[in-house]
Amino acid sequence: MQVKVEKLDDLGRGIAFIDNKVTFIPSSIPGDIINVKITKEKKNYNEGEVIEFIKTSPLRVEAKCPYFSICGGCQLQSLPYEKTIEYKKEKVTNLFKKNKIDINIDTVVNTHPYNYRNKINLKVVDGKMGFYVNKTHNVVEIDECLLASDAINKSIHLIKNNIKNGEVTIRCNQNKEVLISIISDDLLDIDINHLKEKIKLVGVVVNDKTYYGENFLFERMNNLLFKVSNDAFFQVNPYVATKLFQIIEDNVSKSDKVLDLYCGVGTLSLCAAKKGASVLGVEVVENAVLNALFNAKINDLENVNFVLNDVDEVISKISMDFNKVIVDPPRSGLTKRVIEVLLKIRPDEIIYVSCDPQTLVRDYKLLSEVYKIRKAYILDMFSYTYHVESILILTRK
Repeated sequence: MQVKVEKLDDLGRGIAFIDNKVTFIPSSIPGDIINVKITKEKKNYNEGEVIEFIKTSPLRVEAKCPYFSICGGCQLQSLPYEKTIEYKKEKVTNLFKKNKIDINIDTVVNTHPYNYRNKINLKVVDGKMGFYVNKTHNVVEIDECLLASDAINKSIHLIKNNIKNGEVTIRCNQNKEVLISIISDDLLDIDINHLKEKIKLVGVVVNDKTYYGENFLFERMNNLLFKVSNDAFFQVNPYVATKLFQIIEDNVSKSDKVLDLYCGVGTLSLCAAKKGASVLGVEVVENAVLNALFNAKINDLENVNFVLNDVDEVISKISMDFNKVIVDPPRSGLTKRVIEVLLKIRPDEIIYVSCDPQTLVRDYKLLSEVYKIRKAYILDMFSYTYHVESILILTRK
């Protein structure tokens, strides 16, 4: 069946119309004319796959990655980089408009759209290391990931023969130091000396126990030094994260009293404290809080402290009088409990950092009872994927 692809959906899939029914077609972009096979029929939509390109879109560029459209990782490599930014801005803008919210978005691009990631997670099945094929648990074996840093890609070659089944997480910093974490039931015999000859190996962690060296890395960004444990959250893109940190600094003043929810290893807390604000961070991951406390100390910041607790459990018990709240929740967004407390305590401003625009819009609709958008940003933290980081600076009406 021949169709023309009209636009992209929120997951980066092409959209065509077959008998007036929306049809989602991965690996296609606007302007492609294709033969399509329907793979799934639902009441309101179809899903399909490309059988043949009759005529390719004038927008289409050749994807650099040999695993493109197989591994399910980066969906937008067949578009020029600037078009991926337009797509993301339009996606977020339209999502707000559908909810009758006017928004003017500033865009922060990635100066390194390839080889930017400082962390990847790899699956290993029967000795094959790589990513899952889209929508399956079948592994596509990779030699490198074009989104990952050179230090990570070098490490893939070195570690892949040491494990038959399990998961491998490789992290690095901008100094090309590497931390490898492995989850596996295999009896491992890792040649540490060989790894040390080839990469700047900081440590190897196996099943959450330190196998060699350390279980953390140091990273320096925006004149701050961060300790990051193997299981702690840290922004995956240092080039865009530095701009995120600057936005936080630009929207905090010395007189502010800041509550930072879901603070991780304290990155945003320390950015606020660096401006002289009094800051309290809340995080549920123990190692992340230990990192955060250490990070405050090594950066000589005495105006910041951290609490180990679930945000839902502790938010209504915090007595400090905050005029500003930073939230950087997981993809699921804020819970109703957190939103209820924020609407009750009514800080002057809320800085909402989000990795999922759907939950961001959902949460803002509830917060809009008291707050309006003063500033909005999208940041290309996850280049060539459909994912987008957003920031709303909300001020009390």
